[in-house]
Amino acid sequence: MTPRLTLVSHKLCPYVQRAAIVLAEKGVAFERVDIDLSSKPDWFLRISPLGKTPVLLVDGQSIFESAVICEYLDDTTLPRLHPENALQRARHRAWMEFGSAVLNTIGGFYSAADDAALQAKAAELRGRFEQIEAALGEGPYFAGTGFSIVDAVFGPVFRYFDVFDEIADFGVFEATPRVRAWRAALAARATVRDAVDPAYPQLLRRFLVNRGSALSALMQP
Repeated sequence: MTPRLTLVSHKLCPYVQRAAIVLAEKGVAFERVDIDLSSKPDWFLRISPLGKTPVLLVDGQSIFESAVICEYLDDTTLPRLHPENALQRARHRAWMEFGSAVLNTIGGFYSAADDAALQAKAAELRGRFEQIEAALGEGPYFAGTGFSIVDAVFGPVFRYFDVFDEIADFGVFEATPRVRAWRAALAARATVRDAVDPAYPQLLRRFLVNRGSALSALMQP
């Protein structure tokens, strides 16, 4: 019997998007329930020991942490998104962790208190993408023509820059043509595009304006 799957999510969480993308790539039916992380319901705290999204409920049993959710889905449903080769699979998992590090840098970028800190974080992001540029092949995806969980990790990463690029030109992708092509391929993929609410850009802009950061100041009329 196919288990009943419920993805407990937050509309801006990039880690939720990973799980949603993998679920969509698998063609698995699931229910999505959004919560307000500033006012977490008691039932959510009971199923999420870390108090974070995403949580995947499998017939009522909770799995938390996005990487664990993606691994569970790849273990239990087809098509497989990880490589069959153990070494390549380990390499993909390492780049998934790298994607989480990039998200941490993005958090530092949009929270930077002044312009010097903002530019330093932009430089750090340029360096991160230059690292992954060296690991990319001919594309269109991370490992070539086949979509993988690494792609599901980086789709939400690149989505931030759709809004950042409207604020100013930070030159993050200037030296990385393969990354630029990868970003475009992921943006065009339906599972990546549909992993967020249509209002996502407006919600992200509102979130950024309210940060009171150097980036927020650039957004003021």
